[in-house]
Amino acid sequence: MLSGLSILKKMNTVDDNEKVTDVHEQTFPQTEAAEKSFSDEANHETPLNYQDDTIAATTDGSSLTPSKEGVEEKPKKLCGYLYKLGMKGPLKAWKYRFFSYDDMKCNLLYYRIATDVCALGSIDLHAATFHFDVEAEEGIFEIKTPTKPYILKAINKHARMYWLQQLQRKRWEYCNNPSKIQTECIMSSDVHDREGSLHFGDGDFLSPVTTPTDVVGKMVALMPAPQESTSLQNISLKHPWKEIQNTVRNMCGSKPTQAISRSVFHFEESEQVSAEVTTKQFGKMSPSLNFARKARKQNGGFSSNLENISSDKLDNPQLQIQALTEELKSQKDLVKLLHRTLESAQEEKRVCAEYLSAPEEKDRLELIRHKVRQIEDLRQRVEVLQQEKQDLEQCVSLKDFHIEELKEHVQLLMEKNSAKQLVIMKQNEQLLSQMDLDNTTSSGMDTLHGQYRKIDSLMDDINAYKTQNRFLNSEIHQVTQLWRNTAEKETALLMKCSYIEARNCQLESKYLILLRKLQEVLPYLDADYCEVIKRLIEDALQSDIKTPLQPSNVHFSPISEYDDYGFMIIPEYELEHLKLLAKIQALEIRSNKLLTHDVVDKPLRIKWNSLEELSYSTDLKNLVRCGIPTEHRKRVWKWLTCQRINFSANHYKDLLKKCESAQHPATQQIELDIHRTLTNNKHFNSPTSEFIQKLRRVLFAYSWQNPTIGYCQGLNRLAALALLVLEDEESAFYCLADIVENIMPTEYYSNNLSGSQVDQRVFKDLLSEKLPRLTAHFEQYKIDLSLITFNWFLVVFVDSLVSDILLKVWDAFLYEGTKVIFRYALAIFKYNEEEILKLTDATDIYQYLSFFTKTICDGRKLMNIAFNEMNPFPMKLVRKSRAEHMEKFKAELVELEYIKREYVKSKKELRSTGNDMGVSEDEEDT
Repeated sequence: MLSGLSILKKMNTVDDNEKVTDVHEQTFPQTEAAEKSFSDEANHETPLNYQDDTIAATTDGSSLTPSKEGVEEKPKKLCGYLYKLGMKGPLKAWKYRFFSYDDMKCNLLYYRIATDVCALGSIDLHAATFHFDVEAEEGIFEIKTPTKPYILKAINKHARMYWLQQLQRKRWEYCNNPSKIQTECIMSSDVHDREGSLHFGDGDFLSPVTTPTDVVGKMVALMPAPQESTSLQNISLKHPWKEIQNTVRNMCGSKPTQAISRSVFHFEESEQVSAEVTTKQFGKMSPSLNFARKARKQNGGFSSNLENISSDKLDNPQLQIQALTEELKSQKDLVKLLHRTLESAQEEKRVCAEYLSAPEEKDRLELIRHKVRQIEDLRQRVEVLQQEKQDLEQCVSLKDFHIEELKEHVQLLMEKNSAKQLVIMKQNEQLLSQMDLDNTTSSGMDTLHGQYRKIDSLMDDINAYKTQNRFLNSEIHQVTQLWRNTAEKETALLMKCSYIEARNCQLESKYLILLRKLQEVLPYLDADYCEVIKRLIEDALQSDIKTPLQPSNVHFSPISEYDDYGFMIIPEYELEHLKLLAKIQALEIRSNKLLTHDVVDKPLRIKWNSLEELSYSTDLKNLVRCGIPTEHRKRVWKWLTCQRINFSANHYKDLLKKCESAQHPATQQIELDIHRTLTNNKHFNSPTSEFIQKLRRVLFAYSWQNPTIGYCQGLNRLAALALLVLEDEESAFYCLADIVENIMPTEYYSNNLSGSQVDQRVFKDLLSEKLPRLTAHFEQYKIDLSLITFNWFLVVFVDSLVSDILLKVWDAFLYEGTKVIFRYALAIFKYNEEEILKLTDATDIYQYLSFFTKTICDGRKLMNIAFNEMNPFPMKLVRKSRAEHMEKFKAELVELEYIKREYVKSKKELRSTGNDMGVSEDEEDT
């Protein structure tokens, strides 16, 4: 029995040698996690976490913690002392400050000394730029933030370049940190891809600057505070309260550094507890614990030796770091040894348990045989490994021999090189002696040496400027990349904001539609409900959606009171249901514009921007149908007017002079109508407005331009809209003349408006052809559409459609002519066809038609109906229909004239008989 146990122990020892590496790899990260947790608990708000940084391998901030493969090392800590130019006026002076970079906020914090708790201030780096001047004092560089510039000075040029390069790197890492909050569904994929592969954006302009370990890094913080930082002159007068806080903290916290140095990497107490627990678990059954205790004694002896080091050596930080490093190494070795011991003890326990649990002696013998076979296999493997070891040793010996040969060869080359250098030196001496002989005077030699010194100085300046140039190129390259990334993020955020605002407009519009439905059923509700609904309607109408929360020049700025041409976004009506409709329409139009801006409007604007010269073409016609952008509309309208009209250069001025010298008969009617023009536009709502004066002059001039018409009601609205777009009154005059005399049919604005009346009949025929169901519905309830549509044709939808849709209609109207009026009139009825068909009373139909244009919110849908669903729409048929109806209309006029003549004739005959059927009061009998 005992012999079997001893064999099993030997076999387990062999197995342990194989498993110890895997066990260590599994358990050692736990130790590192424990170290990290200890350091996090000990972390305070000091500029440097001394509890975590006491043991440092190098002064550039790398940790002494043994790093394993696959484990990412901690980033270097950027900290150190710099001079800062502080205060203004006569107190302006250099202050010696300790600077430390904050990774979380991308701020460069500065303190008076490294042990201070409260920072005196911070420099925001995420939007800062860096610069230095070669001609300035050595080590000076500048950090320019959006709020103010900061001038700092390093101890030398090398330290300055290190700080600048590291600050550039920190800014790049922060601005491209993928863990920051990103825009959600709107963010483009290329932005994500670019942020996924982070790299320092210096463009390889500058090679990495080595760390100046004497002035930068964690070790600088461990050193005693420099005398400059503790002087009275270095105290911050701007932050006296923080200075008092830091002083009190430093006085209260001036304890021996032993506790600090043992807070993170000291495992003695935890190891004792672990050993006691293991002893309780296994008792005297595991002899490997004795080995662990011996190792602990050895380590304890080493620790006691460290404690016995004289206090004068510990006063030296270098010796202190060295001692702590050795202690750390021994503690790590002890942890590894304890891991092996623990695994060995556990394996012993498992094997012994299997052996003791075997029910029969036969099973135990079988278990022993199995282990013996394993031992044999392991011996064979050991032999193979030994053979490989021998082969490798031979290979290494051959390599060593080859290296020795190479070393000898290198030695020969170095000797040969030194011999050549001696020859060169001798030849230089000969050359100098020859030059001395040639230069008879010492002044010539001094001049030559002066030139050499000047050349050396110039070479130094060239190198300095090259360094500055490379740094500035690096800064420009990185700032440009950061700007592009920011621009892409900003674009994505703008798209998201547009989408959110559009959704908000839609929700508010639905809420107002619901209130309007409730408003229609108010007479059938209780008084309490009616009061609540009326209050909700008043609140909805009085809600301030016209004033933006904050000024913004981007395309998704909140709804303003007026559009680009001065039209009120929400016209003021007296009736509440019209007010609700106007607000619903404004919200729906706003939502559609926001949702289609990037998909439709932006590409169209790009196409318009690419147009240099205008000429009639199918492409231009399609672009005009989609609507001309505001910045191009003035140019296109002027071009279209000039293609059809030709007047002398001073024609308009001559007409104005004629207006001053004589008064036209239509002057009184113009004065009556001019103050009723576009009342929902801010440019025409004041009698003293400049546009009112311009409109008066345009209408007076045209009354003399076309005496057959003079003035007709409706011309004031045409001229007013032309003024709003073209701004120049002469251009507006020519546009009005073009519409009346070239685009519209003859006699459209005559005394009997025959052209307008004929178009109403033509439109009725087109409506019956394109929308037969709607025509039948109107005929069923005897609806006269001319009461609604006559004004549409006379003023080309002015005051009927919202300005955003109206101007697009006018764009196509000026390009294609009156056919556009028919198209859009049919499209308006098609847009609301289903709603009209639901009405079954003539009064309801007339009431709905009086305001149904205010329900049109989607201008793009209306345009699609007009130019796609109404096709085919040949102008020849329109002209033919006009001619036929004009003949009928003239025949009706002739017949009407005949009836009038007969009536007048009969009245004259009646009066000629001398019978006066009327009786005066004074002729009555009393």
